[in-house]
Amino acid sequence: MREISCLGLKLLDMEAEAIADLLAARPASAPFAYLVTPNADHFVRLRQSPALKSVYLAAHWRCLDSRAIALAGRWLGLTLPRVATGADILAILLDRYLRDGDRLTVIGLCSGGLAALQHRRPTIDIAHHEPPKGLLHDPNAFEAARAFASSHPARFTLLALGSPVQEMLGQAIASGEDATGVGLCIGAGLDFWLGRKPRAPRLLRRMGAEWLFRLTCEPERLWKRYLVDDWAILRFLVDERRQCREDKRLN
Repeated sequence: MREISCLGLKLLDMEAEAIADLLAARPASAPFAYLVTPNADHFVRLRQSPALKSVYLAAHWRCLDSRAIALAGRWLGLTLPRVATGADILAILLDRYLRDGDRLTVIGLCSGGLAALQHRRPTIDIAHHEPPKGLLHDPNAFEAARAFASSHPARFTLLALGSPVQEMLGQAIASGEDATGVGLCIGAGLDFWLGRKPRAPRLLRRMGAEWLFRLTCEPERLWKRYLVDDWAILRFLVDERRQCREDKRLN
């Protein structure tokens, strides 16, 4: 697997389809391993809370889920990995690789989403657990979610809790000795696949403007993230370019 460093993390330099193929090839009986898909919001949070970095380093697979970062990095002359969004990887796995009778464990989807999933894929065996909100502040609920995933082994375990809860849960599941299969930290990926949330048109995605589309859909929830917090990513990329130039000068 070819990896390229990006803002302190080594990320897969592969398209979404190739990553989906890689995940699907892992035996369901193999020890639990999870995928994280950091975007601008994740990288900003990692700078604010460096202790979270171990959660991402513990992931078996990491890929870049931000075309905005890729475009800004290219403009700055950085060599960054190819973009592979979690939503695209998930869609390929569910459409191409999830077979009739397969077990799918889902942590975090609401009851309405579960009904939509069962309607769309009635021939798969779905194990579902919906933890309460504030999971990080409720050790008993967090442990219950971890135990549910471990006691319901599946080919794919979808952690749909939002970041950083889902990544921390993925690490906790992987730390146990009894969990198997592939875990995906997918955020709203299932809602996109089910059509419960609209995705940006393909052209906007290619332009790195999916964030703008999502902002227009959920302005109250996302305005601060996209218009205030995430702009720090530009400073991080400029710092990375400066460090790369310094490394080249010294070598």
